[in-house]
Amino acid sequence: GVFLYNHLQQKVRNAEALAQKYKQQQEALSAQLQVVYEHRSRLERSLQKERGEHKKTKEDFLVYKLEAQEALNKEKQDSMNRYGALSSQHKILKNQHDDVKKQLLDLQLQHNSLKLEHRKSLESHSQKLAQLQQERDSEVTNLQDTVFKLREESKLLRKAHQEVHSQLLNAQAQMEEFRQLKEALQKMPGLR
Repeated sequence: GVFLYNHLQQKVRNAEALAQKYKQQQEALSAQLQVVYEHRSRLERSLQKERGEHKKTKEDFLVYKLEAQEALNKEKQDSMNRYGALSSQHKILKNQHDDVKKQLLDLQLQHNSLKLEHRKSLESHSQKLAQLQQERDSEVTNLQDTVFKLREESKLLRKAHQEVHSQLLNAQAQMEEFRQLKEALQKMPGLR
């Protein structure tokens, strides 16, 4: 009985030790499980937050997509309007270009005609100028001859003038002598 009692007591101690060991393992597992639960809870909250942010991002993206589509449509419409305006302006400018090109051709023809007339006129003027230069040279020669003759005549006239002046002075001197003689005669009583 004692042996059986000791044997049973040994088993009880072993069982208690085993129970204590299992209890410690359970507590450790409970702690680990608590950590896992908390981690899971954090993950769920994070996931919920991410879902909310994803939903908000998706809504924002849809709004952005809608706005971008509207902006794109508006830009497309503006581009079409600008293209229409530019196309119309291009047609106007093309017509103006054609008109200017035609005017340029007309002006080139007119320029060529005027150039020809100018060349003819220049040749005619050159001939007239040569003729006028010849006439002028001849006239200058004639004038030089005339000036020479006039100078010679002037010398002769100056000489004649001096002679006349000398004669005049002589005549004046004679007149003075006659006057003095007349006065002297008038003063003489016998000749009165």
